Amino acid sequence: MDFLKVISPADAMQRLRSALPGRPSRGEELELLPALGRVTAFDVLAADAVPGFARSTVDGYAVRARDTFGAGPEQPAYLELKGQVIMGRRAEGEVSPGTAIQVPTGGMLPPGGDAVVMLEYAAELGGDMLEVVRPVAPGENVMAAGEDFARGAVVVPAGRRLQPADLGALAAAGLRTIVVQPRPRVAILSTGDELVAVDEEPGPGQVREVNSVSLAAAIIGDGGDPLLLGIVPDRESELAEAVIGACRQAGLVLLSGGSSVGKADLVPAVLARLGQVLAHGLAVKPGKPTVVAVCGDIPVIGLPGHPVSALVVYDVLVGPLVRLLAGEREVYPVPGLRARLTRNLPVRGGVEEHVRVRLIEGESGWAAEPLPGKSGAISSLARADGLVRVPASRRGLNEGDEVEVRLLRR
Repeated sequence: MDFLKVISPADAMQRLRSALPGRPSRGEELELLPALGRVTAFDVLAADAVPGFARSTVDGYAVRARDTFGAGPEQPAYLELKGQVIMGRRAEGEVSPGTAIQVPTGGMLPPGGDAVVMLEYAAELGGDMLEVVRPVAPGENVMAAGEDFARGAVVVPAGRRLQPADLGALAAAGLRTIVVQPRPRVAILSTGDELVAVDEEPGPGQVREVNSVSLAAAIIGDGGDPLLLGIVPDRESELAEAVIGACRQAGLVLLSGGSSVGKADLVPAVLARLGQVLAHGLAVKPGKPTVVAVCGDIPVIGLPGHPVSALVVYDVLVGPLVRLLAGEREVYPVPGLRARLTRNLPVRGGVEEHVRVRLIEGESGWAAEPLPGKSGAISSLARADGLVRVPASRRGLNEGDEVEVRLLRR
């Protein structure tokens, strides 16, 4: 493929999804807390109805709603107070016509009652007499049995990444374990004769290899299991052998470096020989020299070697792919925040540009300050709070324009 024929990240993702075979679910059963952040393998059904009994949602008095109709400050309704519900116990007594029973928040609604009058709208007058100054409708301030979840109802659907509220709902529905998708294993290979390991002292012309660390951290955040396979020299035979080995061990392979069109950039040719290159070049800055390929049924992404470029491409393409491989049915956009630019932001146009910004909170809202820095300067990304996407159709943005900042810190 011609390197100059760049495509959008959305088109690259579509080509990948079309090339990948469907993978059957093979679930892993976990207790609830270890399942946080994992993806459900199947629909999860409620073992019990929630709540298991009708209960009050306020502190007040269980009544028959019809006995309060027409009540007001000028003409209260008067009811006989027949006792109280004890929290955590079965309600004793029955709400008969013209009576009321005191009930706490979460307490069981006594038989015969169909609504609860809040404490603020009632007063005990002594002699077992209750004055009500506001009417209630049937079902008011009451949660019916099974109103939250009926027994057998879907609590959490398949393909959802579990959040704290999901775990609470599962616990309420009587579930102690849940079947989740396995984490997708993502292999990372770094290419380049100039690279040395992080724990080595670089010599002249050498740099520490940092992309595998930052990429692995991003993979963990997206629910994947990173496999760091080290550094591969700029030799075609060794790179091909390393890619073949990585494909045997993982469901996704990331190559860092060697994806451009220089003499030492061997990734496109190696991937074309081993499999199918779906695209060479993304309409993204930074990150244009990206290779999208499949080897057998394993997706292989050749990322630029510059640290910022690699992480930007991860953000717009690889992260969503990892979440899909993790089993998510819907991959939602990364959380964003609206802010106004602190200065003009000129760009060349023709490709979508992702600009690093720092967020500043002010009296009138958030401001986004563009940060200078080349694609090889990871410090600019470490200082950034987020990225602003400038569409390919624009030649820039103006000071004061409202933009959406895709958050890097959340």
